[in-house]
Order: sequence, then structure tokens, then C-alpha cells
Amino acid sequence: MLSSILHGLRGFSSRSSVELAEEFESSGHPLSEEFDSHVYARALQDCVASFDEMKGRSVHCGVLKRGGCLDLFGWNILINAYVKLGALIDARKVFDEMPERNTISFVTLIQGYVQALQFVEAIELFMKLHREGHELNPFVFTTVLKLLVDMEFPELCRRFHSCVYKLGHDGNAFVGTALIDAYSLSGRVDCAREVFGGILEKDLVSWTGMVACYAENEFFEEALECYSWMRKVGFKPNNYTFASSLKACGGLGDVNLGRSIHGCILKTQWEADGYVGVSLLDLYTKCGDIDDALKVFRGMHDKNVIIWSFMIARYAQIDRCKEAQELFFQMRQALVTPNQFTFASFLQACATLEDMEMGEQAHCHVVKVGLDLDIFVANALIYVYAKCGRMVDSEKLFIESPNRNEVTWNTMIVGYAQSGSGEEALELFSQMLDSQVLSTQVTYSSVLRACASLAALEPGMQIHSLVSKTIHNDDIVIGNSLIDMYAKCGSVKDARLIFDTMNERDKVSWNTMISGYSLHGLGADALEIFYRMMQMKEKPDKITFVGVLSACSNGGLLDQGWSYFTSMHKDYGIEPCVEHYTCMVWLLGRAGHLDDAITLIEQIPLEASLMLWRALLGACVVHKNIELGTVAAQRVLDMDPQDESTHVLLSNMYAAARRWDNVVSVRKYMKRKGVKKEPGLSWIENQNKVHYFTVGDKSHPEMRLINGMLEWLNIKIKKAGYVADHDAVLLDVEDDEKDRHLWSHSERLALALGLIVTPPGRPVRIIKNLRICTDCHAAIKFISKAVQREIVVRDMNRFHHFEDGICSCGDYW
Repeated sequence: MLSSILHGLRGFSSRSSVELAEEFESSGHPLSEEFDSHVYARALQDCVASFDEMKGRSVHCGVLKRGGCLDLFGWNILINAYVKLGALIDARKVFDEMPERNTISFVTLIQGYVQALQFVEAIELFMKLHREGHELNPFVFTTVLKLLVDMEFPELCRRFHSCVYKLGHDGNAFVGTALIDAYSLSGRVDCAREVFGGILEKDLVSWTGMVACYAENEFFEEALECYSWMRKVGFKPNNYTFASSLKACGGLGDVNLGRSIHGCILKTQWEADGYVGVSLLDLYTKCGDIDDALKVFRGMHDKNVIIWSFMIARYAQIDRCKEAQELFFQMRQALVTPNQFTFASFLQACATLEDMEMGEQAHCHVVKVGLDLDIFVANALIYVYAKCGRMVDSEKLFIESPNRNEVTWNTMIVGYAQSGSGEEALELFSQMLDSQVLSTQVTYSSVLRACASLAALEPGMQIHSLVSKTIHNDDIVIGNSLIDMYAKCGSVKDARLIFDTMNERDKVSWNTMISGYSLHGLGADALEIFYRMMQMKEKPDKITFVGVLSACSNGGLLDQGWSYFTSMHKDYGIEPCVEHYTCMVWLLGRAGHLDDAITLIEQIPLEASLMLWRALLGACVVHKNIELGTVAAQRVLDMDPQDESTHVLLSNMYAAARRWDNVVSVRKYMKRKGVKKEPGLSWIENQNKVHYFTVGDKSHPEMRLINGMLEWLNIKIKKAGYVADHDAVLLDVEDDEKDRHLWSHSERLALALGLIVTPPGRPVRIIKNLRICTDCHAAIKFISKAVQREIVVRDMNRFHHFEDGICSCGDYW
């Protein structure tokens, strides 16, 4: 042992142990003939107080020179000195060479191991203490309970509780508080309450522990009752009591009660405490009172990186991102160095603002300071690039990221889904499953959104099957995503089944179901859901009325649409926005009330948008009102000269009126301005493979079978009374050519393939990127009756369900 001490001394000085001992003797602690253990013990305590390891070792050396004649008290002080000075190996050597040991010896070293996170050694030492039959006193139990908590095994405290009870320590305040802390972490509030009730003389720490236990486990009312009772019996709260009480107020959303506690904090002068300050910030931000939070923040004297980061994060989370960025700049001016959480929150603010310039600057900075590989920062960077539409950069960061968690995968999947890259989102989800990364609520809701955007029913059903096997099966967010997916994939019956079987519904559930029915042209069903929503006392919002008014406009329910539009402001205090006015313009225009539609546009308090004039233009095309249609088109093109759909509608309107010169003029203008018409596409999914068709397409490998099916259908429906609508062909050609052109429309090619590859009796589902023409609509009605199949066509505006010669739209679209 002496050799190890002397070796340690060489690390501090070239002087010999004798010189150090002489220095110790000359400092007022003589090596007298009669060894005084307490003198050495006091000297060691002085070394600990001044954190002077070299002096401590010199004292130990002096002890060894005198034969190591310390008593048990002195030996324990020596162990404690080495523990406190961070020399745990030397502390263990002293412990092993002690001539005798008691409980304090063990507990001191166990505490050292716990502080050094050497939990296995600490447990082994406790077992040794127990085997050697040393006293199990309150210090032992509090130390071991803290050890279990630090090891994240608080559930084992139940066994130690039994031992505590047998030895009669259950009434001890120190032990009781340690048990409360352990039970709190394991969520056993009932056991903690029982322990608290058994403490004979409750002190401030015990009361605070119980308040914290309630607050941490979301027993917020009980926490405040305990806080109140503590005040009544005469205890004054400390910083930890106040922090837990404020957490309870935040949990209840009771900002007024929180303000009253804030008043107590000011009176007792705890407002400068960092722990209390963060709790006040959390209370006010959680209750939506960000301005009061800012006042607290400004009043804090010592703002460290945690406090700055907290405020930046809160501003970013409530979409006050400009303020979040400004706080970050102020933090830099205050010379506080940001950490990974600061940058993650700042990048979140940049993403919400789609501020790519600032995001790139932050990216450069985190690379310089070496934080770019931190998983929180890396995920935030991926999110910034994805939100700003730079998915290639997001992919690069994702591929290069050495550490990925579920957030990393989810960020990429969400980015793909939001940017309209649904196929990439589904492909990445498949890779995520192969990598055995745990899917979360965000994962499932995002990939369901991707399926909805693609109208990909089969993958959506497979994902639904996966969800049903997880803990997320009853999750309300995923339930809403399933409703949306089924509705947008053409299976509104399945959407309604999900809606009806949900254990809990929120406003999004109702809105999604209303919008789903509206999308399918089922106005009566949409209004029935809205009526049920009112019966359930669920207050509608702007999105609700967009769905309701859209349902009325798709179904031609003019009187009901006006009634709901009027009640928005009158009954619910909702100011109409541009989406509501657009629904009303389409409702009026489609019903033939074009003058009323233009009058409504002129009366709108908002600036007329592209959406309004497009809606009016669409109605003019239906009713062949060229004069008003030309005005509407010109208004749109004044705002967006490159608007492709307006040019196409204008050309179609002229073509329907046989004004071929105007058609040529529009097309020349489009060519001159570089405006390209989106090609008409229809596609059908079968066995996870998507088949695409354009008008007159001959590229499909099964074209011979498709043509054969089309010829058979043509003969079949002509016998049933079908007559081609040549007005649907907007070309100046002969009638025979028009017939051939109509039967080569993309939706008919997709339908023919669908009838070939889809098993008998199953619906055929077709997606089209443009509006279905009048002749295809009429032909598919006849075909649905001839083949006795349900045919579902989703065009750019809505779904059409053809069955037994009838369409769900009632020929109103």
C-alpha cells in the first residue's frame, strides 16, 4: 500500500514522501510521539474541503510512517477523502487493507462507486456488507435505493422496502423519502403514498418528495393538495417544492393558480433559482402565455445554455419561429455557447419558416463545431432540407448519417410524403421495416398519407394490417389517417367502418369523414355526419365548413349550402376564408347562377384569388358562357400568366363552341410562353404494380387483349342504347375519327385492362389526373351494367362510383 501511495505522489511532485510529511508536520500537525488519529482525520477533512489531493496524500503518507495507527473513525475519513478527491482506486485499496470495517466504511465506498457510475461494484460491495453481518441502518438503505434508481431498476425497491419494514426503519424520514423517490420513478404512486403516510416525523424533504412524486406521475390535483397541506402544517416550500407544484399547474393548464404560486416564489425570493425559473418558463409556455414566459426569462440573472435552449425550443414549437431565431442571435451576443439541443430547435424554426439560407448557415456552423454527427442535430438538418423541398440534400444527409433512430427514418418519410413523393415514402418505409426499426405513430400516419396521395389502396390495406397488430391500433391519429386513406383510395365504405369503430374521435375524425363523403359526391352522407357532429357537441371549425360546403357544391345543394355559409359567422363566429368562398362560387356557378357567383366575388372582403376565378371559369365551361369565361380566364392569367389549367379550360371552352380560330390562338400563345399542357393520364393498380395509360396509348404489352375487350364493350353497350357524344371531342375532325378517338381515351384503356386482370365481382378502381369527359362518363355507366361490376373512377375533382348503370354523382359534376 505504501508503494502505491508513493507512486501516486510522484505524479504530483518530485519531492519525496519524507519531505511532504515534514511539510505536513511544519504546517501545524506534528508527528508527535503519541499518535493522535483525530488530528490526522481533521487534516484529511481540511484537504477534502480545499480539494487538495496532493496534501491529502501527504497526510496519508505521514500516517503510514507512523505505522498506520488510525482508529476506525480515521480510516473511514481516509476512505471518504479519496472518494471525494476522485481517487476511487486508492479508496478501494485503503478499504481492503483496513484492519476492521463498519457500515460507514461500506456506505462511503458504495457512494463513491455510485457517483462514478460503477454500479456492479457498488452492488457487489453491498452484498459483501450484508454477508459480513454489518448493521443495515438508514444510511445503507438510502444509499442502495439511490443506487437502484441510478441503475434504472426502481422496481426492485419493493424488496428493499420489505427489509426496511422488518428492521423498523419505515418511519424514518430519510429512508421514507428515498423509497418515495424510487416508487415515483417506477410509477407506483400508491406505494409512495403508503410510505409517506408511515413516516413518523415528516420533514420538508419528505413533503417535497411526495409533491414531486404526484407531479411526475401526472397526479396533478393530488400534487397541489399535498403542497397545500404542507403549507398548512407549517413547512415553507423550497425550490424543488415550487418546481413540482408549477409542473402540476402546467399539467392542469391552470395558469392562474400557477401565477399565485409565482407570487409565493417572489415573496420567498426563490425566483433567482434556475430550477424554479425553468419551471416557470415551462408553466407559462405550456399554458400558451409566452409573453409572461418571456418576462420571467428576461428577469433571470444567470441564463445558462439550458435556459436559452428551452426558450428557443418553445418559440419554435408554437410556430413563433422568427422570435426563436431572434433569441438564438441574442444568445450568441450574450456569449453563451449553443449545444446540440439549441441547434436542433433553431433548425426546427428554420424549417417551419422554410428559411433555407439560415438553415445552410447553421449547417456550416455545426460542422465547424463538430455537432453535425449528433443525432438530434442531424435529424433537424434532414428536416430543414426536406421542408424546404430539397429532398436530394435530405437523402444525402440520411445516407451519410452514422447514427439513425426512428426519428431519422420518420423525418425522411414525412419529407417524401409532404413533397408528393409517395412512392419514395413507401419504399423507405419498406427499408425501415427490413432494418427492424420500430415504427411509431408518425411513421404509420405518414405512410398512410403517402398511400392516400397515390390512391394506392393495396399498400394502404397492408399497412392497416400491420397497424392492427401493434399498440397503435386504437391510436386516434392513425385512425384519422386510415379514414383519409380509404376515402382518397376510393373505398369510402371502409373509411366509414373505421370511423364507426373508433373508440374515441376528435375534430379531425369528423372533418376527415365529412371531407371523404364530399370527395365521393355523397353530399347527403356528409351532411348526416355533420349533423351527428353537432349532436355530439363537437364545435366545428373552418375545415369542417370547407367539407360541408364542398359537399353541398358537389351535390348541387344550393339552398343548404347558402344556409350553412350564413350560419358559419352567425352561429359559430367563423369568418369565411377563400376556400369557403370558392366552394360557394362553384356551387352558384355549377347551378347556373353565374351572375350571383360574379356578384359574390365582387362582395368578398378578401382579395379575389386564383381559386375563385378558376371556380367561376370551370362553371362557365360547363354552361358554355364564353363571355364570362373569357373574363374569368383573363383575371387568372393576370395573376399567373403561366397557369396551365386556365389555358386548357379556355381552349376547351372555345373548342366546345366550335371557335377553332380562338383555339389555335390560345395554343399558339401557350407555345410562345412555354406553357405546357399536362398530358392526360389514367392508371390502375393490380398486385402492387401500377399500369399507366395516355390517350391513344399502344405501348402496353397486353394491348391486343385490351383492344379486344374495348371492341367487345363497344358492341355490348351500343346494343344497350349507348350513343357517342361527339361534343366531348374537342378536335375539328370527322365523326368516324371522333368515335375512334373516344374509344382510345386513357380511362377506357385502363378500364379494359382492369376488367381483364381483376377477379370477377371485385371493383375496378381507376385514377385519372384530369376531369373525366362526358362521353367516358356515359359509356362507363353502360359498361358497369353490362359487366355487373362496380367501377370507381377518381378524376382530378372527385370520385365517381358506377354501378348497375348509375353514377354516384347523379350526372352532376
